[in-house]
Amino acid sequence: MAAIAAAAAAATAALSALSLTRRTTLPLHPSLRSLPLRPRCSVASTPPSDTKSELRSLFFGEAKPGHSGPATIPCIVRGPDGNLTVSTQPPARAIQEAMIGTTQRKTKEKEGKTMGMGKAAAVGERRKVVVQSKAARRFYNENFAAPAQRLSKVLAAAGVASRRSSEELIFEGHVTVNNIVCKEPQTKVDPVKDVIYVKGKRLPKKLPPRVYLALNKPKGYICSSGEKESKSVLDLFEDYLKTWDRRHHGRPKPRLFTVGRLDVGTSGLIIVTNDGDFAQKISHPSSNLTKEYIATIQGDVHKRHLVTISEGTMIDGRHCKPDVVEFLPRLGDNPRHRIRIAVHEGRNHEVRELVKNAGLQMHSLKRIRIGSFRLPSDLGLGKHIELKQDDLKKLGWTRAARKGVSDQVCSEPLASLLHHMEK
Repeated sequence: MAAIAAAAAAATAALSALSLTRRTTLPLHPSLRSLPLRPRCSVASTPPSDTKSELRSLFFGEAKPGHSGPATIPCIVRGPDGNLTVSTQPPARAIQEAMIGTTQRKTKEKEGKTMGMGKAAAVGERRKVVVQSKAARRFYNENFAAPAQRLSKVLAAAGVASRRSSEELIFEGHVTVNNIVCKEPQTKVDPVKDVIYVKGKRLPKKLPPRVYLALNKPKGYICSSGEKESKSVLDLFEDYLKTWDRRHHGRPKPRLFTVGRLDVGTSGLIIVTNDGDFAQKISHPSSNLTKEYIATIQGDVHKRHLVTISEGTMIDGRHCKPDVVEFLPRLGDNPRHRIRIAVHEGRNHEVRELVKNAGLQMHSLKRIRIGSFRLPSDLGLGKHIELKQDDLKKLGWTRAARKGVSDQVCSEPLASLLHHMEK
């Protein structure tokens, strides 16, 4: 204690001997702020000129004649002999801690700027842990989490077989759920929690993602995959399925099928998907989706032909009447006439029967629109594109439709939430 008091007294005496007419602030290391040093001082006593020159040279680096050096700050350190002394350089440990603290502060600020956050947010972001309440988790599970589905539907979604073929596999006892043979297709299962085997092969927990594709179908292709002797439109997706693992690693391949059908001699727009609910909703007559065709006629077309087509005809015991019948000008050097026909019922061979009933001979037929979605003009024959969310809306497939509810029957809070989610 006597050594500390002596060193402090020596430093105080050295500072008190200095006469300053202005207030000067000297930055000190945080570890030295507790020491009885006062860089700011103003005293009236005037020491001898040689003493004053020595002090200025020591504290402020003012060089004496023939000497030069940087400005220094007095520090009290413990010497090699264990005694406290006044030094012109801070301890090495203090310099090292100051350098480490500056580097860490700059690193945190840089991370915060990179993430677009402030300094405080950059430090607190790593400590932030979001924990949802039990009520929030229950609301999500009730309204957004995938509920348990029928066993036949899960098998069809996993690509095992079609919905009807999956039911046959279940009835024949080829499907087990949690090591128990299940023969009821309507059994509710969760592929993530339940262990499902089909003919000894484990069903993957992850189901394929839902795929929605628009194909420009060429002539000569059928819309089913049962007949091996005919070319199927699904053969046009072989390259798409070959690169599936590269685009969707770890997810099983989807089982694709067409939404509705087009005749083997009809070309144009057809939707291909693996979503059974979507296919049923779009193809069902209750959807009232307008389907537009361009019929190329062989021979002359007169006004009476257009009137006969617009009046409709009987198909399968029902009178079918088109929504729009329009005569189109010839296209380029093609001498054949064209008629635009729009229908909404989608009866089998409806457009062909309308043209035939008018006494005209069909040369070719092409579908160019379903609902509000129109076949892209730059999409070549046999090519396809993936449908986006806006395209699905044009087909009448919204989030409410996917959940099996409509805005009229769902509760008001949920309807409002679904409306905002659509935006």
